[in-house]
Amino acid sequence: LFIVGCVIAVFVSVLRARHKNRQLPRPTVEAKIVSRRESHSSSMNQTTHTMDTFTTYYATFEVASGDRMELRIPRADYGMLAEGDFGDLTFQGTQFLEFRRKN
Repeated sequence: LFIVGCVIAVFVSVLRARHKNRQLPRPTVEAKIVSRRESHSSSMNQTTHTMDTFTTYYATFEVASGDRMELRIPRADYGMLAEGDFGDLTFQGTQFLEFRRKN
C-alpha cells in the first residue's frame, strides 16, 4: 500500500509540473551551452526478468545575465549539441523546446 501511494504521489507531481509548464510563456533567449551530462538508471522488468536501462540527457545553458539553467533534453537534440555552442534557446518553464545554433 505504501509503494502504491508513493507511485501515485510521483505521478501527481509530474502532472502538476507539466500543467504548470503549459501555463508559462515560451521565451526565446540567447544562450551558451556550458555543459552536458547523461544520467543512467536501471530497473528490473518483472515481466521479462531482465534489467531495463534508461538514459536521461541534460544540458546546462547560460544566458546573457549569467544565470544558468539545466534542462532535460531529448536524445536526438543531445547528439546535436556541444559545449560552447551559442544560439537561441526556446523553453517553457522547466521544459526544453528548441536550441538553434548561431554561427
